[in-house]
Amino acid sequence: MDVDSAPVSRASGGTPESSREPSETVHREEDGFADWARPSLLAMTRLARRVAPDAESEDVVQEALTRAWLKWPQYDARRGTATTWLLAITADQARAARRARVRRLRVVAVDAAAPTSLAESPDLARDADLDAAIRRLPPRQRLAVDLYYFVGLPVEQTAAVMGCTAGTVKSTLHDARGRLRLLLGETDD
Repeated sequence: MDVDSAPVSRASGGTPESSREPSETVHREEDGFADWARPSLLAMTRLARRVAPDAESEDVVQEALTRAWLKWPQYDARRGTATTWLLAITADQARAARRARVRRLRVVAVDAAAPTSLAESPDLARDADLDAAIRRLPPRQRLAVDLYYFVGLPVEQTAAVMGCTAGTVKSTLHDARGRLRLLLGETDD
């Protein structure tokens, strides 16, 4: 059975629900959903870590899966793959987790010790600089960078998650790279 068509077949028929025990129906649907969503879990976790680095990525993914389970009958394979649909839900949940964390932040005491500096490794410092620069991108550019470079989605799937065209993703990534060069102080010598 094609995993992307599982929700469609569930919504459109198959074995009559009345002929099964209620607990059996739920169990089979849970198994089908788990099999359908499983190939997307790594990408969902990577995206959750990128969009909401201070949140528990497992919690973000779990919340996204819960939302997806509830909306599963609405999934339409003609509009995109299961992975792009699940990543769009994950991105929404990660942004919500990030907003919730910001609301919970407490003021740091004036006499609190300053954090220690990064290790002497230039790679760690460069990575920290890049992460800081990415966080300063506008939200749409940051999402495009996270999906394309860190989750590893092709342009077309990035466009599906973002709800735009492939050309818009290419333009957004181009703008983001230019902004990152400026933020990192790099020139095109």
